[in-house]
Amino acid sequence: MIKVLFFGPVVEHTGCNAMSVAYQPGMSLQNLRDQLAVQYPRAFEIVCLVAVDGHHVRDLSMPLADNSEVTFMAKFSGG
Repeated sequence: MIKVLFFGPVVEHTGCNAMSVAYQPGMSLQNLRDQLAVQYPRAFEIVCLVAVDGHHVRDLSMPLADNSEVTFMAKFSGG
């Protein structure tokens, strides 16, 4: 399973801050993103930051491993 976390305004569009997605051999970050974007198109319109296992990732072709933790975030500011 892949643990998926959502932060900031993305949560408002997914209705949750965490979920599990079944891992499939050969799965890439792009595959996961595409799969979730079908379910939550408005959330993925604002996603601009992605982390895998705590490390910022820009290359969506990155392969995922079983038990990976993937975080999707939008830009947000606080005060």
